Amino acid sequence: MKRSGTARDWSGITATILTGGLGMRLRSVIVDRPKVLAEVRGKPFLAYLFDQLIDAHIRDVVLCTGYLGEHIQNLFGDSYKSLRLAYSQESAPRGTAGALRLALPLYTSDPVLVMNGDSFCQVNLHKFYTWYWERQADAAVLLTHVADVRRYGSVNCDTYGRILSFEEKGGKASPGWINAGIYLLSRHLLSEIPEEGVVSLEREIFPLWVGRGLYAYCYHGNFLDIGTPESYGIAEQFFDSKGNNGY
Repeated sequence: MKRSGTARDWSGITATILTGGLGMRLRSVIVDRPKVLAEVRGKPFLAYLFDQLIDAHIRDVVLCTGYLGEHIQNLFGDSYKSLRLAYSQESAPRGTAGALRLALPLYTSDPVLVMNGDSFCQVNLHKFYTWYWERQADAAVLLTHVADVRRYGSVNCDTYGRILSFEEKGGKASPGWINAGIYLLSRHLLSEIPEEGVVSLEREIFPLWVGRGLYAYCYHGNFLDIGTPESYGIAEQFFDSKGNNGY
């Protein structure tokens, strides 16, 4: 899709963070708050994502909240350092795609930068955006390389970066490229997501977008997903005192 403007329009982009997950696998260690507020080195995990956005010179963030979402709003209010925060609270679970569709009226840019609230990938977000712009993509998924794809599933793409297929979790143990939970999505594709029901971005929507301008940006960046007690247990080491903040 041809678009107007330039890649230098980056600072005006809206970032949105998916924070509404139930966090069932973390209930044994995090019981009184959403998992994005799990503490790592004395501050909520979500604050590391905020700091990454600040470092990328982004100003506006929409938080898609759900389970215990009031805890997030009570803690951060309408700002965090230089970020302006807005909230889209689900009245019932809608899934990752449904949450993005609900928040559509709050986005002020095209495309929208989307981040999973329970994972962190070391990446230069502006370079990701520039790559997206040069491809004239409608949607782009940031991929990172891991030694074993079984927990995450994998993504297959061609040499130009066009996504060809998604492989489900639990397959054969092997190294490969996985979805790192950071996306650039055009408003016109977001507007196609059903307004009602529970809809998964990863399982239902992305496969429908294959062949419709869906690209993969492959990046060898340090990656952390705090979705299990085991992975949450290494978070303090990941964000170590040597400054591995991922920028």
